[in-house]
Amino acid sequence: MKAIVIGSGISGLTAAAYLVRAGHSVIVYEQYEEIGGVTATLRRDGFGWDLGPLLLEGFGPGEPAGEILAELGLDDRVRTVPDDRGAVFPDFSFWKPAEYAGPYWRREHLKRLFPEEGEGLDRYYRFYDRMMDLMALARRAERARGLRALLLKAWMFLLFQRVRGLADWNAEQLMRHFFRRPEIRAVYTAILADFVVRPSQFPALAIPAVNSEIAFDRRIPLRTSRAGPRLSFRYILGGCGRMVEAMAELIRSCGGQIWAGAPVARILLENGRAAGVALADGHQERADVVIASGGARETFFGLVGRQHLPADFAARVEDVPLEESVLMVHLGVDFDLTPYQLSALCYYYNTYDVEGAVGRCQRGEYHEGRDGFLIYIPSLHSPELAPPGHHAVTVYTIAPNWLSEGTWADRREELAEKLLAEAERVIPGLRARARVRVVFTPEDFRRRTHQEHHSFGGCAPVMGKAGIPHRTPIPGLWFIGSQSQSGGGVTNVMTGASRTAQMILRASGMRS
Repeated sequence: MKAIVIGSGISGLTAAAYLVRAGHSVIVYEQYEEIGGVTATLRRDGFGWDLGPLLLEGFGPGEPAGEILAELGLDDRVRTVPDDRGAVFPDFSFWKPAEYAGPYWRREHLKRLFPEEGEGLDRYYRFYDRMMDLMALARRAERARGLRALLLKAWMFLLFQRVRGLADWNAEQLMRHFFRRPEIRAVYTAILADFVVRPSQFPALAIPAVNSEIAFDRRIPLRTSRAGPRLSFRYILGGCGRMVEAMAELIRSCGGQIWAGAPVARILLENGRAAGVALADGHQERADVVIASGGARETFFGLVGRQHLPADFAARVEDVPLEESVLMVHLGVDFDLTPYQLSALCYYYNTYDVEGAVGRCQRGEYHEGRDGFLIYIPSLHSPELAPPGHHAVTVYTIAPNWLSEGTWADRREELAEKLLAEAERVIPGLRARARVRVVFTPEDFRRRTHQEHHSFGGCAPVMGKAGIPHRTPIPGLWFIGSQSQSGGGVTNVMTGASRTAQMILRASGMRS
């Protein structure tokens, strides 16, 4: 079987790696001049910065992404280290205590700050533990077979009865159910700004999934109940580009081809079936299977053509909710940053009104960093990403694709300066001590990802909405990546690509 993969982001490379290891002929076409998409590591003058992924969930041994790397034989080449992050709000902050204070130290910290919310915090953490146990059971049930799988699913059913009354709630309703103070509600919903999703749009039952306590203290045991272990949070040593390089090398070593700077102009159809691709330079390549990653609208309306799609499927493509973009400034600085930030990653939230802040971004109103931003210092865990005595640092914040006033091209440097001015409230001297500076605007990301509307995390996790199924209505055409049914996040898109490859292999009578 011959397969063509469109896009060399981590989903495309994962699918290609599974297929080529099973003995199939694989060609990967990437429209940008470099492979990796937003999982690449940008390198300039001895510094390195990741473009997208930060602290990654599920990369430990036996965890979803960790298992994929092991199956591909890459777990010894893609080394990771467990770590945690900080969070700073206008009136308080979360940094793990010097002495380990148990798995619920954030809860106890909030009780000291807001004693009147103690009962609500206890109720929330009972809900939190039930949902985290449900997710652990679901992971175990997916791998189990026979009677064991049935017993795990029965356990899940019984546990779900304890939370099913909240299944139709959104996150805003959930927070008001547990808490009266907006400060505490923001603690558990502020991360939704990363997805540019309002709390009133986000499913209540998913709040624990995006608020794992382990993300704030790597010392918390992964196994805290009989339901099974929870997922760890890790950095890829040397940057996420190490994983891109390892997968690309695997694909090539097995005879696969990867072509950068080779945009696909059209997916060829014959008798309603995908038959290959036509490149922008006119070259046509035939294939038995085409796997597309990236933008849903760009793939199905641009490369396939609406006229070839069933009406209900075309409507579903139009209905995929997309996140907004980011403004990202990468710096190489010549001084020690550890006196100012206690860990490699910290989120700085300057508002408790998450609903209002995200809503303004969705309308194209850019906050210029005043509502919040994050600072990431990858050279703290990977010193090779900066020269000796220097640090690589990234400052970024969510940003609309199109500004309500002016354009990104015209305001690029102005808005980068304003974002850095906000960051210097935390780390003074960033601009003066920068030896290298690289600005990425939504326009830059649109070019890199070949998306008319750059969605930093792909399909937005909005209640009642979903990404595009991996198996499309066009035989021989499959869809993967952050706008597919897998949703966004590195582990999710790798898992979706792995499952898609396995479906293709089963259909061909082969297994990896």
